[in-house]
Amino acid sequence: MKIELKREKTFQTYEGIGASGAWWAQIVGGWDNKDENGEEIRNVVSRLLYNKIKGIGMNIYRYNIGAGSAHSGNGEYSDFARRTESFGKGDGKYDFGRDKNAVYMMEQAVRDGAEEVVLFVNSPVEELTKNGWAHLKKHQIFRTNLAKKNYSSFAEYCLDVTEHFVTKGLPVRYLSPINEPFWIWNGGQEGCHYSPRQAGKVMRCFAKEMQNRKALSGVRLAGVENGDIRWFNKSYTRNLVKYPEVRKLIDSVDIHSYFLHQPLPFFNDRIKFLKRYRRWMDKHYPDMPIKMSEWTHMVGGKDAEMDSALETAKVMIEDFTLLNVTSWQHWIACSHYDYHDGLIYLDLENKSIETTKRLYVTGNFSKYIPLGAKRIEAACDDNDIMLVAFEKNGSVIVVLRNSGKTEKKYVLPCDALVSVTDRERSLAERRFSKNEEIIIAAESVTTLIFD
Repeated sequence: MKIELKREKTFQTYEGIGASGAWWAQIVGGWDNKDENGEEIRNVVSRLLYNKIKGIGMNIYRYNIGAGSAHSGNGEYSDFARRTESFGKGDGKYDFGRDKNAVYMMEQAVRDGAEEVVLFVNSPVEELTKNGWAHLKKHQIFRTNLAKKNYSSFAEYCLDVTEHFVTKGLPVRYLSPINEPFWIWNGGQEGCHYSPRQAGKVMRCFAKEMQNRKALSGVRLAGVENGDIRWFNKSYTRNLVKYPEVRKLIDSVDIHSYFLHQPLPFFNDRIKFLKRYRRWMDKHYPDMPIKMSEWTHMVGGKDAEMDSALETAKVMIEDFTLLNVTSWQHWIACSHYDYHDGLIYLDLENKSIETTKRLYVTGNFSKYIPLGAKRIEAACDDNDIMLVAFEKNGSVIVVLRNSGKTEKKYVLPCDALVSVTDRERSLAERRFSKNEEIIIAAESVTTLIFD
């Protein structure tokens, strides 16, 4: 097996990897029971996710500014954890003692190493929606639940919450007011539909209000987090960047990398859609980076082993090398569902956790790629190998995914630290010397850090 690296050909600058605190942090943040080492379980979770030494060292934490369905009981939800608390009390006043468990997990993540907090919104607070719910009713489809007259109130509320967390010293870097605007959102979870034009106008309203807030000078807008890389990304992108006020406050286009299976073969070639959107961005907005702000498998059944982890690595490498994303973020970091989603599975009854290979494969990226690294061109002559490479200050970091059923052999061009995640090992590190032959295990993800 041969690897070719071209350090002179560089691409995007790496900004990190993260995950969302939605649907679990408000639960786990209240777990003060301890493990066999006397450490609180909630702190173990945070350490595994965000500590660089004792965990996988992610640097981005996504906190959900909730709509308040947990207080009102309004709406139809498939699970109690999909209801959220809000800070508004319905009388124009705030209670920042609410959502304390989720806030605890955000603060603990920062203590453990998260350097960037993204505040994101699924639905405006219920008191501002048209129907008083945080989603549409069953008979309502493709309607926004936010009246134009409430755009300013929505912006004011979210910016007040943002300012609160900024003044507390949290590293809030982005506010994302809109999440997956194309979907209908008429049950199951909080959400709000916006047409591309409506989404642009909402973002413009936020931008105008942010310009008047000196305390938020270090916060940028993010958006609009459309929910599938095939549908209407161009329309939402045009409406995001068309307003000068918004252009001043965004430094990327944020999208989700979901790719739900369709019955027609043409719609299932993910690679072509990635390349098509990248070419369109290069033509129309060549200086605007792309961030991938949410992805999970969308596959039922629990899987803590390598099969789903290899798929995770595949999508991450594709997004870094074909979309040139500058950051990549998981959907929920922790899950109590029978689903391929969390990096950590939760046992709600026993207040215990189970780590997954997805966690450690994510660590093959987040633990070793330094912030500010430049992606460089990389290629391998073995079709079983996918790879992505970064360079910073003379060090080169290569992440390899071997999907093959057989191991590969590779001779190191220089001294290197090698970290392996496979069916038996999780981020197992070992140092090797120049010209040593190493084994790239079958069905594994391996990180090579060349000194």
